[in-house]
Amino acid sequence: MPVRIRLQRHGRKGKPFYWIVAADSRAKRDGKFLEKLGTYNPNTNPAQIELDVDGSVKWLQNGAQPSETAKRILSYKGVLLKKHLLGGVTKGALTQEQAEAKFEAWLEEKTGKVSEKSEGLAKAKEEAKAKALEAEKEISEKRKAEAAQTETAEEEVAEEAAPEAEVEAAAEAGEESAEENKEAAE
Repeated sequence: MPVRIRLQRHGRKGKPFYWIVAADSRAKRDGKFLEKLGTYNPNTNPAQIELDVDGSVKWLQNGAQPSETAKRILSYKGVLLKKHLLGGVTKGALTQEQAEAKFEAWLEEKTGKVSEKSEGLAKAKEEAKAKALEAEKEISEKRKAEAAQTETAEEEVAEEAAPEAEVEAAAEAGEESAEENKEAAE
């Protein structure tokens, strides 16, 4: 029975979520499997991968063939490196302690790179947010300046209209006083 390590799709439409499984190669994609080795969520950035490294190495040593995507995931998590190091231990090139030390050093380096990427993404997100806030402040200031400008223009129009109203009022008052003067004279 040929065994493959592959992805089994779960999740909803447009939001895939995968199980990493060891399954018979003749089984359906989402069908029967022998063992669940981990999960893979590509919807997050960076992708979230949980994997049983020792179980995956055991399956690989027993002859399981990974699919292309599963092979990339196994390589990313260090499963293929650990299998390689354990092969060196069986040949006598390394001791078990040396192999474990090399794997742990690689794992720490990989964790550092992933955390740097996460921090970089968070920093880029904060910068984008700050830039959007600054642009919004500029727009707000422009609106305030335009509102103040239209307000002063309205005041000027009102001031210009006020002397004309005073002249008209004075003219009317003059006419009334002229009429009063005529009445008084008569």
